[in-house]
Amino acid sequence: MTTTEAVQLMMTDAAEIQAQGEAEKYQAFTDKFKPALTTDDCYTPAPVYDAVLEWVRKEYSLGGAEIVRPFWPGGDYQAQEYPEGCAVVDNPPFSIISQVVRWYTQKGVRFFLFAPALTLFSGSNYDCGVTFICCGVGVIYENGAQVPTSFVTNMDTCLARTAPELYRLVDEASVKNAKAGKVSLPKYVYPDHIVTAAIAQRWCKYGVEWRLSASDCVQVSSLDAQKSAGKAIFGKGFLLSDTAAAERAAAERAAAERAAATRWPLSEREKAIIARLGRKSTENVEIQHEQAGGGGSLICRS
Repeated sequence: MTTTEAVQLMMTDAAEIQAQGEAEKYQAFTDKFKPALTTDDCYTPAPVYDAVLEWVRKEYSLGGAEIVRPFWPGGDYQAQEYPEGCAVVDNPPFSIISQVVRWYTQKGVRFFLFAPALTLFSGSNYDCGVTFICCGVGVIYENGAQVPTSFVTNMDTCLARTAPELYRLVDEASVKNAKAGKVSLPKYVYPDHIVTAAIAQRWCKYGVEWRLSASDCVQVSSLDAQKSAGKAIFGKGFLLSDTAAAERAAAERAAAERAAATRWPLSEREKAIIARLGRKSTENVEIQHEQAGGGGSLICRS
């Protein structure tokens, strides 16, 4: 390769890198205008939907009836074909659920729909011959949102009811699905000379005061022992001086002791005694003090 060809290749590579950078900037710019996800974007995990469908088929004896799912991005439920004898089992946008229920009722289409639990009764559909299935089960949807979910149907005979078995099936499916998609971070034990944000936050939880001076540490992203294994400190950490390491060890011990300790609360009776203690009085104050296995009295003299 000649010098001229090498220079041209370098210029081409530089142009491609610049173009890639500009594309990334443009993508970041356009992302700012994308609408935020709402409950209308809560796409149903397959295991959750399957659990609901299983219960619906059994509860309402649907047999081999065709199941229609018209609610998908860009779909139009009013333009959907509904074969005779079919049933809609789906999760519509919660913002238009009243409209959806009335339309299906008018068209005589059987349905069993996911619905927002907290506002289940707030719509105007109670006079449409529908049944509100009060579950309030926390479903973790595909976008990560956990939404209390109930249901509404026109295949039942009452105005409102509970369905404990449906709750159990959906809850189990939702939890199992969430665990399957959850990324578990590795658990490491670090020496006293390393502190991470997660470690210090645990101390705070148990009421342990701790401070670290800038002169007693240096930031590190991994230990030498981790580098050989291709590992790192999640979120980085600080390498501590001997003094700071001793304080870290003391904080760790204090947090562990408080975490393991049984905390006994004061009773209302004991709080009442405390409130009377220290009051100035010219008379003796006798406070009845009941003890396990017998009674007694505590004489407080001013």
